[in-house]
Amino acid sequence: MNMDTPPPPPPPPPSGNGSGAAALPANPLIGYWKLVVLARYAQFQGRARRAEFWWFVLANIIISVVLLVLTAIASVFIVLYVIFWLGMIIPSLAVGVRRLHDTGKSGWFLLLDLIPLVGPIILLVFFATDGQPGPNQYGPSEKYAA
Repeated sequence: MNMDTPPPPPPPPPSGNGSGAAALPANPLIGYWKLVVLARYAQFQGRARRAEFWWFVLANIIISVVLLVLTAIASVFIVLYVIFWLGMIIPSLAVGVRRLHDTGKSGWFLLLDLIPLVGPIILLVFFATDGQPGPNQYGPSEKYAA
């Protein structure tokens, strides 16, 4: 082997994650929020990864804080705040149901939120739990695609 020739360049990185699952958005905060609100607005079937759920929650918190600050400056922004949350009811329920499906639980577990103190804590644990690897009764896993 000749010492004067450089080694060949490394192969280019694969496009996507190679598992056939959906590619991750470049900006997850905006990408997952748009995915939940625009592409999967009222889709209650299927599964939602933890990233999809928590980036959606974070985006809603940021938008709410901005709208509340604007409301403190000028009370007319309360109308925007109410319209925003009315528009987020269905996608929030849908992504919550899909997140529960990812952990192998029925969407009816969202009703645990109605139990004071204990219900929201139980749901928080369910939402933070990793999804079931492989397919379950609600569909294939995006994270653990075969």
